[in-house]
Amino acid sequence: MNNFVDSNDLSSNRNAVVQPLLTDWYQISMAYAYWMSNKCQDHSIFELFFRKNPFQGEFTIFAGLQECLKFLENFHYSDSDMEYLKQKLPETTGPEFFEFLKGLTAKDLKVYAISEGSVVFPRTPLMRVEGPLPVVQLVETTFLTLVNYASLVATNAARYRIAAGNNIKLFEFGLRRAQGPDGGLSASKYAYMGGFDATSNVLAGKLYNIPVSGTHAHAYVTSFSSLSDLSVRKIKKADDHTIEVDLVDRALEYRTQVAELLHILLEESNDGELAAFVSFAIAFPQGFIALIDTYDVLRSGLLNFCAVALALVEVGYQAKGIRIDSGDLAYLSVRARETFHKIAELYKLPWFANMSIIASNDINEETIISLHEQGHKIDCFGIGTHLVTCQRQPALGCVYKMVEVNGNPRIKLSQDVEKITMPEIGRAHV
Repeated sequence: MNNFVDSNDLSSNRNAVVQPLLTDWYQISMAYAYWMSNKCQDHSIFELFFRKNPFQGEFTIFAGLQECLKFLENFHYSDSDMEYLKQKLPETTGPEFFEFLKGLTAKDLKVYAISEGSVVFPRTPLMRVEGPLPVVQLVETTFLTLVNYASLVATNAARYRIAAGNNIKLFEFGLRRAQGPDGGLSASKYAYMGGFDATSNVLAGKLYNIPVSGTHAHAYVTSFSSLSDLSVRKIKKADDHTIEVDLVDRALEYRTQVAELLHILLEESNDGELAAFVSFAIAFPQGFIALIDTYDVLRSGLLNFCAVALALVEVGYQAKGIRIDSGDLAYLSVRARETFHKIAELYKLPWFANMSIIASNDINEETIISLHEQGHKIDCFGIGTHLVTCQRQPALGCVYKMVEVNGNPRIKLSQDVEKITMPEIGRAHV
């Protein structure tokens, strides 16, 4: 274990909700009882660990340490905290105890920890906390809430990375499904630590310097019903902004050509969808990615995307790819890749064959494994609900146990064998 308490390494982005009162009431009760029992100077050692790997797996990723250290760095009770506690503790509580709490900081604590992001295993002490008994006790609940979910999400993300392999990008799309704003931010942060490449969460991108990524929703496509909805049709050429090209006219011509290539009836394609793609391409010509499953992937979405992508080539831009959010993802990705190859060969555009195919739609670890078995052609998975809610296992179950007081070992006995603690200071071998 390494002494990891170095305030110079800590980010200034501190969650204001993480404060001493973010704890269980019994921690405050015990602090008062310790104070009354003259145990404030007792030197104690506690260890934070978990008993089983999550998801019936063979490893866990340790996360949340940095947030624990930020919490310690700013640990103090405010005046409003004191007023609240005076209302809740018994009337017999002397003013001296509140003076004691008011003066508490974490300056006398020592924290030894495994490096954040490390692979860890059951019963290995992730953190060892040493110091005055009441203070070491008071940080328990906060440490557990900061480590439990963070480690669970980081581990879940790492499992997705292993399932997907190193050559496929993973985007975290879970904010709208997460357990509230704090859960959404934590999920984005620790999914990135676990191996994801980007997030859709803009605030997480700002706070944690995580790459942000996204396309558009079905709502953008359905907001257009025909080509007449387009108020802007022209786009400036990339190498000469004095020249404008009508992207609609060019896309319509290419749609006819591609429909013939793919043996698709033009009447089956949706003009509103084409209008949406043209509009989005004009807004983002250097990063055009389209969601193609609003109506029919093969008879409309893919056709309209390819038409707009070819039109963009004429003005000096390269489209980036497509996203598919429903249907048989393996089959549709194979058909899309075949289409890209045909167009690349016909129009002598080698890069067209390698455009990204992004898949979403309630993807979990088993879905990725199944798609591999089916021979998919997907380059990137957008994963939300199953990642951030950890549906297969909603909690890691870290615990925080006393192992020593004033140099004397402590043990917890139980008829539940797995809850018995070892009366000694643990060691982590890295």
